[in-house]
Amino acid sequence: MAAGWIFHSGRIFDGLRLHPVASAVAVTDGVVTAVGTDADARAAAGPGATGVDLRGRLLTPGFTDVHVHAVMAGLERLGCDLSHCAGADAVLAQIAASAASDSAEPSSGWIAGGGWHKADFPGGYPTRQALDAVVPDRPVYLVNADHHSAWVNTRALELAGINAATPDPEDGRLERDADGFPSGTLHEGAMDLVNRVIPRATVEEMRAGLLEAQRYLHSVGATGWQEAILGDYAGYPEASAAYRTLLDQDLLTGRAAGALWVPRSTTVESVPALVAEFVQRREQNAAAGFRTTSAKIMVDGVPENRTAAMLEPYLQPCACEDMAGQDGIAVLDGGTPADRGLSYLPKDVLVAVVAALDAAGFDLHLHVIGDRAVRDGLDAVEHARRVNGRGTGRHHMAHLQIIHPADVPRFAELDVTANLQALWACNDAQMRELTVPLIGEERAGWQYPFRSLAASGARLAMGSDWPVSTPDPWQAIHVAVNRRHPDDGSDGPLLPDQALSLETALAAYTSGSAWLNRHDDGGRIAPGAPADLVVLSADPFSLPAAELHTVGTDMTFVAGEPVFELQAVRA
Repeated sequence: MAAGWIFHSGRIFDGLRLHPVASAVAVTDGVVTAVGTDADARAAAGPGATGVDLRGRLLTPGFTDVHVHAVMAGLERLGCDLSHCAGADAVLAQIAASAASDSAEPSSGWIAGGGWHKADFPGGYPTRQALDAVVPDRPVYLVNADHHSAWVNTRALELAGINAATPDPEDGRLERDADGFPSGTLHEGAMDLVNRVIPRATVEEMRAGLLEAQRYLHSVGATGWQEAILGDYAGYPEASAAYRTLLDQDLLTGRAAGALWVPRSTTVESVPALVAEFVQRREQNAAAGFRTTSAKIMVDGVPENRTAAMLEPYLQPCACEDMAGQDGIAVLDGGTPADRGLSYLPKDVLVAVVAALDAAGFDLHLHVIGDRAVRDGLDAVEHARRVNGRGTGRHHMAHLQIIHPADVPRFAELDVTANLQALWACNDAQMRELTVPLIGEERAGWQYPFRSLAASGARLAMGSDWPVSTPDPWQAIHVAVNRRHPDDGSDGPLLPDQALSLETALAAYTSGSAWLNRHDDGGRIAPGAPADLVVLSADPFSLPAAELHTVGTDMTFVAGEPVFELQAVRA
């Protein structure tokens, strides 16, 4: 029997709104039993319940992160973690420190991890020579923060058999020196040329990574999440076994679900076999208590390395003095017709696999960044809805950076949820220096149209894409409301008319995301709802919008049991 609790003397966000009068919540046997006054909660909880004095703080439903790579993030936290490094010097110092502290044999031990940022390096592309200077004798493979590129040293290229004669794969690109030899940065499918020779993580290592990820997610108030890739990707093996192991050991405290990965090698002919395999994996995971009813398709890449799929060609940045504009960069519209990014599946394959998976009862989880990827994804869902009927699929698109205005209303029309990674909707250095010069001002004005999506009637959910960015919901909510990054206060907001209200953003990260994850009674604080709750460090509704990023998590509960506690006053 779970402990009884009384949360009193605070404010309550119920998953949809800031409750107008309630100050307390009672919990019995893991379920919310009352929402009302302090007296109401005490009467419902009965004797013996533990009191938590909110002291004016806000109680919210637990956050559900519906786009996260938990196992990958946990492994990177336990490896060479560069996510907190600022600047190239700090990154290289951390790599050197990781190599020095690693006890592996120099001849065979890989230095692996990730989290470096493109904006810390000229043009966004660090070199093998820089890595060679700090780790000359061991292979190094480091995925960047967005996980669409990797940085390797010369030893890693040698072990992978890569040289100037190695061609670019169809779904990726090698940055090269003037003589044609790979310079050390690998994009998209080119990452596989090296990661295929790296020793794969074992189930035990993935289990350890998942435990670390779960601990950290609970510490920022996440009570549920969707593992966004379950399959071999970027050198990481399929992680379902790690989830099944923790469930068997009764160690998985979060309400986790997963999305099975659709390989980029899929063809129209292979779709039936793929769907049959997915059904079998779904049943195997379900038997262990792990819901994997989603299927993940990466439709395109990212604009910074020109792999996001665009309707019109990328622009060509030029540093010509006589043509220079803002920040000394002149933007020319000299892109070739072919320079429209990458579509990882031909459109006929995308349409076929979406329709087949929808018919088999899977929720489609589509990575879409560029405006052509968004349109292709919506076209595929529209086809599936037409041939299969409306059905029950909870299809969603993640990231949604550049949306052609004509496609915004289609989300509501097709009942496709907008899965927002709101932290990216700001004028940070990567946006200013790497993205806008490639897409131009008109398309820059189509980025992250959150308010337009909401106004059109689209469902909203939120996720972090951790380890691409922090899983702390309050950093993302801050940007959703302010359209500024907490660390970039000097920059103007990115399209401020696309900002969300605090109430809308918080609802998306709680009830909206729980619904998308098929936790139908989750993300709410109401009698009968599971007591997945978060005691915040403050009441964000009483703070200036510019201070939302300062909100933290004091306590996190799943089904009425504390899974994280920083501080609390119990009385």
